[in-house]
This record gives sequence, C-alpha cells and structure tokens, in this order.
Amino acid sequence: MKPKVYIDGREGTTGLQIYDRLAGRGDIQLLLIDEDKRKDPAERKKLMNAADIVFLCLPDGAAREAVELVEDPRTRIIDASTAHRTAAGWVYGFAELRPGQRAAIAGAARVANPGCHATGFLSIAAPLVELGLLEKDAALSCFSLTGYSGGGKKMIARYEAADRDALLSTPCPYGMGQGHKHLPEMQKICGLEQPPVFTPIVDDYAQGMLTAVPLHMSWLRGVSTLAQVRACLADYYAGAKLVRVSDDPDTAGLYAGEQAGKDTLTLYAAGNDRQFTLSALFDNLGKGASGAAVQNMNLMLGFEETAGLNL
Repeated sequence: MKPKVYIDGREGTTGLQIYDRLAGRGDIQLLLIDEDKRKDPAERKKLMNAADIVFLCLPDGAAREAVELVEDPRTRIIDASTAHRTAAGWVYGFAELRPGQRAAIAGAARVANPGCHATGFLSIAAPLVELGLLEKDAALSCFSLTGYSGGGKKMIARYEAADRDALLSTPCPYGMGQGHKHLPEMQKICGLEQPPVFTPIVDDYAQGMLTAVPLHMSWLRGVSTLAQVRACLADYYAGAKLVRVSDDPDTAGLYAGEQAGKDTLTLYAAGNDRQFTLSALFDNLGKGASGAAVQNMNLMLGFEETAGLNL
C-alpha cells in the first residue's frame, strides 16, 4: 500500500510548496481535507491519525496543539514551524548536518524542519565546529538576505500590492533586537556557547536566500589558507545530493535569487588567507523550507532522498 500523507495547513506558503512537490507523485496517497472542514479539529484529527506522515505547516502555537491531536503511534510528524526545533524528542531535519543525521531522520517519529536562515548558517558553521576547526565559544556574526515569500501570505500581499509603499523596493534589515526566532536553533544545533550576532534582511524579490558568515583565519584551528577551508567543507559534504561546495573563488556575481525554484544549496568561500566570507546560496522555500520537508519525508518513508525535488 502507498504511504498516506496529510498536510495540515496546506493553504499557507510552505504547505502549498510541499503540495506542489507531492501532488504529481505516484508513490504516495495524499489525504485532502474538504475546504469547509479545514479548521474542524475533529476532521483534522481523523486525517492525521489515518496518515503515515503528517506535515504541520502552522503557526507555532497551532503546531503544538496539532501534535496533541495525533494519537496513533504509527503517525509520524514533520513540523515546519519553529515550535519543536530545540525540543527534546524531536530530530532536527537537516540531513547533511553531521554524520548520522540522515539515519536519525529516517528512523524518527518526530522531525522538526529547520528554519530557512538557520539552514544557511548551520550549513556553514556546523561543519567548522564538528571538524574542530572552530571553537564552540566563537563569537560569530551572520547576515542573511531573503526574498519576501519567507514572510508568508501577509508579507507577500504587501510586497505585491499595486499601491505598495515605495520603500519596499529597498532592502530592509529586521530582527535588530537579536531576538529572531531562528537564533535558538542556530546556537543549539551548532553547539555554540553563544548565538551569532544575526542580521536578517528582506528585499524586493520573491524567492531565494543568501546567508553569509564572515571569518578571520586566526579564529580557526588546523587550517591556514582559504583553499584548505574550502577543501574541508567539500570533504564534509562529499556524497551529499542536495548540498555542494563551489570551487569557484570569484563570487562577484553572487545573487540571492540565483537558486530560486531549486531544492539544493551551494556553499561559496571568498576572500583571502587572512579574512574571508563563507556563503550559502539556496531557496528560502526550497532547501530552506518545503524542499527540506519533502527530503525528510523521503528519508522517513525509505524513498530516494531527492524524489519529487527540484535539482
């Protein structure tokens, strides 16, 4: 029998993107809720407990409540909200994060899908910590440029309105109080003693993300050249199907929307042997959200990891 999959919150941006990746697949059965019952707890509960995999594409509070609706021990959950990313009993859904992560996801009953900004930061910083190149007490900074689709339906409507504010055509840093909701997972999952100083920036384009971490070579151990840093990252991600390290040192033309529509992530290293920047280029709705969620589902169901994804 085909595994049954239900998307709770299919009408939101992340839910719609997951649905788009699954709707044409013949190896699963999508359970769909009647439009007039999509907010009916009893109907949602019935579909959740009939499913093998449930995607939660809900606000944090609603995601926590939805988990309580699942009573069948066979039903496995992938939560796309922030609610469970640092919670006990949940596996963090970044398959390439470190050795053993892919297997942990495959065997998990509860998987927390990473945040988009967190995905970019962790793809850069986690290998450095895991390899012992970077001390856990490192004082890092990070900036991350995102398309407005990451803000959900309200932000999309605001940016795409015919009578919108002219200022929306310019970049806007936000979360300046260092309380961004992705910071706890950025610190904990990476194993850092303190969170990075984080500057997210939204700009006037729909999809795509560029997350960058500036570094001094003197902060690292065991390496002395940028080429060595790049080689360490390439070895770390060797064999990964959705994450790769570019060997191109010329990043003058690096655009945040370059990988829009794809579910892959590419790392770049640019600078010199004294100071440099490591950057992750991906789609905030792809590897930063819905693409990663489908990748996790594939692993949990024993399918080819990249099935239904845009490479």
